[in-house]
Amino acid sequence: MFLVIAEKPSVSQSLARILSVTEREDGYLSGEDCIVSWCLGHLAEYASPDYYDSRYGKWEFTDLPIVPGKWELDVAKDKKKQFAVLKKLLNRNDLDYVVNACDAGREGELIFKRVYDLSGSKIPVRRLWISSMEDSAIQEGFANLKDGEEYKNLCEASICRAKADWLIGMNATRAFTTKYYKRLTVGRVQTPTLAMLVERQDAIDGFVKEAYYKVAVEGDGIRVISESIKDEAESIALAEKCNGKSAVIRKVEKIQKKNQPPKLYDLTTLQREANRFFGYTAQETLRELQELYEAKLVTYPRTDSQYITADMEQTALELLELLPELLPFLQGESIGENIGRIINNDKVSDHHALLLTKEALGQDFEELSERQRNIFRLIGQRLAQAVSEECIYEETTVTALCEGHEFSAKGKATVQPGFKGIEEAFRNAVQKGKPADKGKTDDTFSIPGGLREGMEIAEVRAEKSRHFTSAPKPYSEDTLLLAMERAGNQDFDEDTEKKGLGTPATRASILEKLVSSGYAKRNGKQILPTADGKELIAVLPDYLKSAAMTAEWENKLLLMENGQMDSREFLREITDLIDTMIAGCSAISGEEQGRFHQRESVGICPVCGNPVYEGKKNFYCSNRECAFSLWKENRYLSGMKKLVDKKMAAELLEKGRTHVKDLYSQKTGRTFAADLLMTAEDGRANFSLEFPKKKGSGKSGKGSVKQK
Repeated sequence: MFLVIAEKPSVSQSLARILSVTEREDGYLSGEDCIVSWCLGHLAEYASPDYYDSRYGKWEFTDLPIVPGKWELDVAKDKKKQFAVLKKLLNRNDLDYVVNACDAGREGELIFKRVYDLSGSKIPVRRLWISSMEDSAIQEGFANLKDGEEYKNLCEASICRAKADWLIGMNATRAFTTKYYKRLTVGRVQTPTLAMLVERQDAIDGFVKEAYYKVAVEGDGIRVISESIKDEAESIALAEKCNGKSAVIRKVEKIQKKNQPPKLYDLTTLQREANRFFGYTAQETLRELQELYEAKLVTYPRTDSQYITADMEQTALELLELLPELLPFLQGESIGENIGRIINNDKVSDHHALLLTKEALGQDFEELSERQRNIFRLIGQRLAQAVSEECIYEETTVTALCEGHEFSAKGKATVQPGFKGIEEAFRNAVQKGKPADKGKTDDTFSIPGGLREGMEIAEVRAEKSRHFTSAPKPYSEDTLLLAMERAGNQDFDEDTEKKGLGTPATRASILEKLVSSGYAKRNGKQILPTADGKELIAVLPDYLKSAAMTAEWENKLLLMENGQMDSREFLREITDLIDTMIAGCSAISGEEQGRFHQRESVGICPVCGNPVYEGKKNFYCSNRECAFSLWKENRYLSGMKKLVDKKMAAELLEKGRTHVKDLYSQKTGRTFAADLLMTAEDGRANFSLEFPKKKGSGKSGKGSVKQK
């Protein structure tokens, strides 16, 4: 008897069908010699600081750093029932082994590892490692189960990644929040990504456009342009000098060039293209792709490879034969069979590039959402492009001389459309023939035939035009994902195996966290930093914003996966950085700490002499070490139906008393006037009333109660 644990219920059902496991139980499926159950994503996470010590429930800078001696896991409340099912199953006496059937990647290892460890189980672990949910792939995977120990390094890397994120997130967020008295969320990958957004927006905001000029000379069907001219008067003079004069063709140069077909998709390039073509966010693309994977229509989503292995050649050829049936817009297009271009065993680690599956043939695509259909078609046409011929075009450059000044023009003519024909067929199918504007410039023209060197163009027309330099463009998810992928590249050697911020599997969630935390916002396809995002980046040290350092960590995690780096060394670097960060925070000046709270003080604290500010529920001392607080709603005044307002607070802090006209008497049911007196002898506000003198008595009435 063996137990299979998958990541999601839907995947478990597919596995159970192949294993002939049909009997439904509470939280699992059972069969003759097999049980199939599931996690619900991350069932357990590393516990929050207050799990280790209740004092961490209150954020205090003096409690930092928080570095657990023994890491504890905590199960989410809404997932405790399923965890109880898994714990019971993992400790059955009749099991020979358990199969880790969670997604085949770093996160899948972590999800299973946490559940296994929390359950206290000691049964042997085997690993199901598949790149497709096709029946044949599942059957082959179960026929070739691996020993769980083979994935020990991958598992260790996943644990280190999670610990690093926890250590930096918890400590840096608490450190900067307590120092600046404002919630400031810091993340190992999230913060450098935000820094890129802010840097780009600063460049846009600080951009000052500059005018430049060009002179066009035209005649006999040919139009040639001058280089850029900064001075307008110079451009006017050149246009006047050339107008009506003759020009001579000095050079006609024709060069044949080739554009190579694109590679297959990994997850990041697919997310970029889905954003460019359809405006889908990275998270939306990943979600729909996961659905397609579980429906057995595409291969494993979270891949970082753009190649397949040599043993997949026949599969790829069979897919190419099916493509015109799966994607009708490809019928009539010339699809090549240059399979060698997409095969590279050295560049396939855990999973090959994204492909359609053969099981997709005969599926009812009307049952798919529009997004799923679009993503399916996108993956299919990419395979067709990748194995097709190069796009060959002829580039013509014409240089002309007029009044001693040089003018030029460029033109392109397609010789062989190659893969571009497939790209255009896809574009017409999904965007109704909307033309591509990529790469088009003002200086590219149609060059007439028959031009030759020495040819004269008589009486040309010359005119100047004004242009402006362009500001950098805001990031779209397409360009931001590319920037994350390439982040820090200049700081690595060419042979470094992995670079960039995050991984293909995590980049979508990083962008979503930036938006949900209020540090970034979407504007159509653009993703922009918010005011809060800019403020956060302004106060953080460079090393927490460094894309290069975070990319280096990602590379070290990969080295760990390959058994080339010790996990203790990696975590020591993280804790050293936290120590540096806390030392830096300790040196933040009092003036700098108040940068987010430049507000008018209500008065001076009667206990320590620091400014008192107004909060939502109280008037509080700006000195975090001081306990003084003047609550707007307090026990002493509540029976008199009175709240302390800003005017009252200011007078109490200045004079120790304020006159109140509308106090309520529960005894008489009427309002009355009195002076409210305040002292703060023990650090807390104590109140009493003083009544106006009665005529002829020479006495005043008093009453006091200590505010709790």
